[in-house]
Amino acid sequence: MGGMHGFGPVVRERDEPVFHAEWERRMFAIALAVMGRRCFNADELRRTIERMPPQQYLAASYYERWLYALENLLIEKGVVARPEIDVVMAALRAGAASTTAQVRAPREPSSDVRSDVRGNEHGETDSAALSEALGGGARSLRYDQSYHPRFKAADRVIARNLNPEGHTRLPRYARGHHGIIHRDWGVFVFPDTHACGAGTKPQHCYAVEFDGRELWGGDHPAGERVYIDLWEDYLEASSADAEPRSGAPRKHSANSGAKARTTKRSRKPAAKKIAPAPHDA
Repeated sequence: MGGMHGFGPVVRERDEPVFHAEWERRMFAIALAVMGRRCFNADELRRTIERMPPQQYLAASYYERWLYALENLLIEKGVVARPEIDVVMAALRAGAASTTAQVRAPREPSSDVRSDVRGNEHGETDSAALSEALGGGARSLRYDQSYHPRFKAADRVIARNLNPEGHTRLPRYARGHHGIIHRDWGVFVFPDTHACGAGTKPQHCYAVEFDGRELWGGDHPAGERVYIDLWEDYLEASSADAEPRSGAPRKHSANSGAKARTTKRSRKPAAKKIAPAPHDA
């Protein structure tokens, strides 16, 4: 939500409905059903949306982007073929009353997809499959004590200056900036590897507090805070004496020297903080 220069403000829709049209409701249900069958996961969905041609992406609505990702991922995973989709679309454009006779029977999913599908004696897909597809955020993983956190609340950190070619959840506007660990959400799969089939790489995810001026510059209102959920691989420990770009006062240790002990800087009252919502696995 950092935004990009030139696109103007984010316009909020008053009394926005959950779905603007019936097809959006169906799109959401189909995507969850397919992820529940482990055809792909939520990070792969995001990765594919990011590959949309820029003009198409900017012209598309939220669920039109989901539809684009669903079609391309089903083709990528070998569940359907592009000609099968083209046949249905041609029939719909021609106004056919029924497309059933013109569509070939769906092909069997690839062996990789079939091997991942689990069900009970009633043929129902294991609910754990959907949890894993949505990010592997099952409670058993989130609170797994074998994954020791690198950071704790109040630790000073800096977001690494990464420029990966693939998917990442590290916002560009936060890279290279100093923040403070607000809280530890627990253990989640790492989206950068999960999105490209390179493994889940579970690790702790933290709500990191950034000063608004640290991110946006001195003309941003003082005292405002931005909270971003960031994985451990996005973060490095920051020196206690590091000076944030906002010009906020430094914290000095007992051994900082006589000059540090004799120099005091005034602190502005902190703005009221609103704790962020838990990371959505």
